[in-house]
Amino acid sequence: MTKSINAYEQDYAQLMKDCPTWPSDKAAEYCSAGLWEGLTFSDMLADRAARYSEKTAVISGENRLSYAALYDQAGRLAEGFLQLGVKPTDRVVVQMTNRYEFFTVIFALFRIGALPVFALPLHRLSEIRYLCEFSEAKAYVIPDTEAGFDYRGLAAQVKEQVPTLRHVLVAGEPGAFPFLSLEKLMKQAGKRHEEPYWPSYVESGHVAFLQLSGGSTGLPKLIPRTHDDYMYSLRRSNEICGITEQSVYMAALPVAHNFPLSSPGVLGTLYAGGTVVLAPRPSPDDAFPLVAKERVSITALVPPLALVWLEAAVQRRPDLSSLQVLQVGGAKFSAEAASRVQRVLGCRLQQVYGMAEGLVNYTRLDDANDIVVNTQGRPMSDWDEIRVVDEDDAQVAPGEVGELLTRGPYTIRGYYKAEAHNAKAFTADGYYRTGDLVKVSEQGYLVVDGRVKDQINRGGDKIAAEEVENHLLAHPAVFDASLVAMPDALLGERACAFIILREGLVATGADLKAYLRGRGLSAYKIPDRFEFTDAFPQTNVGKVSKKALRESLQAQMSAPTGASQ
Repeated sequence: MTKSINAYEQDYAQLMKDCPTWPSDKAAEYCSAGLWEGLTFSDMLADRAARYSEKTAVISGENRLSYAALYDQAGRLAEGFLQLGVKPTDRVVVQMTNRYEFFTVIFALFRIGALPVFALPLHRLSEIRYLCEFSEAKAYVIPDTEAGFDYRGLAAQVKEQVPTLRHVLVAGEPGAFPFLSLEKLMKQAGKRHEEPYWPSYVESGHVAFLQLSGGSTGLPKLIPRTHDDYMYSLRRSNEICGITEQSVYMAALPVAHNFPLSSPGVLGTLYAGGTVVLAPRPSPDDAFPLVAKERVSITALVPPLALVWLEAAVQRRPDLSSLQVLQVGGAKFSAEAASRVQRVLGCRLQQVYGMAEGLVNYTRLDDANDIVVNTQGRPMSDWDEIRVVDEDDAQVAPGEVGELLTRGPYTIRGYYKAEAHNAKAFTADGYYRTGDLVKVSEQGYLVVDGRVKDQINRGGDKIAAEEVENHLLAHPAVFDASLVAMPDALLGERACAFIILREGLVATGADLKAYLRGRGLSAYKIPDRFEFTDAFPQTNVGKVSKKALRESLQAQMSAPTGASQ
């Protein structure tokens, strides 16, 4: 280590300037009330390893890691990262599928005070290059291959295009690529991890990691989460969801998503001393046998997958007798489907509505069935503050629809390096503008009614219209593009791109799909449908009327002769 502690403290001070946080009076209030308990994630794992030692913490295929083994491997990797020159406050993009290495990597980074930047398995060149550049990442961690996709090839492209990216680390085999495997990094660290230089000044109030927003304006914003605020979210989620050391949580969704990460998710389960089971895929073929084999007690799905499970369970009658709770969130779950969960799967449904920026709402496990089926829950903490307002920020009457604003002990006060955007996304007194339209029942339960923001929710995967439109506008034949949501029975929403072509030039929907794939856009962001037109309808102030485009599309889809391109 070549830098002094004072120099690292200066690095932390600079990082915190880029990460808006709670006013000092609010932070003091949350601490004095015991909400923030002064615990870092490294502290938490060390305590659980001492307390639960040989108990199984993570099950991933044939690999079963005890709490002690997880702590040991994280320590070895931490020393390895330090030897590579990764230091406190450095950002490391982590794009990991549901493998046990996800945990060894992030806890290693937590231990040295470096910040994981959580990418998703579906991200491709466009998103990963942006994340590495914007976060100024020093390293990028990947699996070797998964579901037929070679992440090593993607990493080679990213490293070539991002000169500041120093290291690519692979869970598995580097193959022909000049990358370092995580296994080799641990071996190089050897026994030196027993008395390493751990920066004792990493504090619970420091930023622990950066998550991705489901933003509506271009590429995702980065969300700074501190040890204090996230740990409180885990603890409170555990209390509501009944997570204990006996719980067995299966991560069926990609583990880096905020929902399976913390609501209460895999980190909440480890906080409680329970066992995490990683499903390679959420399909019934993969998930049902794991539920039976590992006696899974709780898992989480997005609505389209919940529908698939319901249909498969009727046909197969699997052994789901251990499953006590199915959480459904990420998008609105239809009341008709919600009403079938307990009857078909034999477990309690818990609706979850939240956001990576903070606020999480749950239906309670002892709520009446009518509430569970027809609402998206209520705030999990008595310290959550919410407002429902009209377009002038005036509070709407009880039961009326308006935009949800929120602040609290685990809701951020601003995005990373986004001063201009923060001025629009947060009120002067610190409320986050969620962009969600909701109404609140007399009992305080929320019913989600739609979105204010220009965003498409494709089965829980958020698509920012502006990002896709910008890619389409780069095509030489495209004069203008406008992306809108279209209703879909399975996914809730799909994306339709309205296109105005340049005069004399020709392109088809297939051409544009191939073009977007060639630009490295994730598959879920590529429009499901293309409509070609000569002009876009406009609002009274001359803006494109997406409302009119959606109405036009709805009319076409309803007509007997309507056809997709």
